[in-house]
Amino acid sequence: QVQLVESGGGLGQPGGSLRLSCTPSENIFAFDIMGWYRQAPGKQRELVAEFPRVGSRNYADSVKGRFIISRDIAANAANLQMNNLKPEDTAVYYCNARRPGEIDGIWGQGTQVTVSS
Repeated sequence: QVQLVESGGGLGQPGGSLRLSCTPSENIFAFDIMGWYRQAPGKQRELVAEFPRVGSRNYADSVKGRFIISRDIAANAANLQMNNLKPEDTAVYYCNARRPGEIDGIWGQGTQVTVSS
């Protein structure tokens, strides 16, 4: 069974940066789309950013210009660089990987990001 292993996250300060990484247990090119989602307390899970194998990267309006999603081929990882953090970025962040034709795909276990001074 394929697994997604997430790392990074933790406590960040407003205006600061954090970096999340997601490593699948098989070659990252097996997946059509790699994405990051987040869920804040009392809210629904929402898309943060996604990186399709073909096409443009897609970002939530709330993170455009601050977050960057990328693929690190050498490390077989999908990364989320989070800059200029805001308290409203506080949430559990989940990595998602979808093969061609899949709607839901595979989910990571989630990693907590807390932005506070």
